[in-house]
Amino acid sequence: MAYSNAYAPSAPELPESYVHQQHDGENRYRYAYQPTQQFTSSSGSGMFSSETHPDIVRSFESADRDRSGFLEDSELRQALLCSGYQGISNRTIRFLMFIYKSPGDSLLRLGPKEYVELWNCLAQWRAIFDSYDRDRSGKMNYTELRDAFYHLGYMLPTSVLQLIQTQFDDGTGKIVELCFDSFLECGMIVKELTEKFKENDPGYTGYATIPYDVFMLMVIPFIASYD
Repeated sequence: MAYSNAYAPSAPELPESYVHQQHDGENRYRYAYQPTQQFTSSSGSGMFSSETHPDIVRSFESADRDRSGFLEDSELRQALLCSGYQGISNRTIRFLMFIYKSPGDSLLRLGPKEYVELWNCLAQWRAIFDSYDRDRSGKMNYTELRDAFYHLGYMLPTSVLQLIQTQFDDGTGKIVELCFDSFLECGMIVKELTEKFKENDPGYTGYATIPYDVFMLMVIPFIASYD
C-alpha cells in the first residue's frame, strides 16, 4: 500500500492556484499546513503585504531587474540564489514556474503573490531535506530518501524509490544520491501524483481504477513542464 489514512502526509502545500487549476470539484485531500509565524516587512513596496518576510521582498526586488513586477526564469534563479538556494537547475526552475505561476497568466512568470508561496514552500522542503540528510553530505542516499518520504506519509516501494534515483543518474557509474534540487523536484511530483491517485481511491486501499483520460491529465502536466 502506498499510503495510509492513519499516517497523514505532511508535505508542503502546492499553491492554491495550481490546486484550483487541476481540480474541478472539491479537493478532499488538502493538507493542514498553515504558516506559524508572521513577519513585518520594512519595505515600502506596495507589491507585498506588511506581513511578508523582508528577505522575500529583498530577493524579489533585487532580481526584478526590469521592474516589471514579475520574475522570469533567469530572474527567479537570481532571486533564489539571493535567498541561499544555490545550484537550482534550469529544469527545476522551469518546473517550479510551471507549478506556481498564476493560471490566468499565459506567460511563464511569477508575481509577488506566487513568489511568496514558492519561497515559503521551499523553506519547508529545505527543512525536511536537512532533517534527513543525516551525514550532512548535502545529498540524500537511498536510505535517507526512503525515510524522508516515509516521514511525509509516502511509503514508496523499493521499485519506485529505485526508479526515482535512476532519473537523476549522471551516467558516471557512481551511487546515485539526490541533492536538494533533485529532492525538491521528485518530492513535489510524488506529492501531487499521490494526491491525484487518492481522489480515485477514497477508501485508501492502495488500488484505483483510473480512466485513460484521467490518467493522462494526471501525468502530462509534469512532463509538459520540462518542454
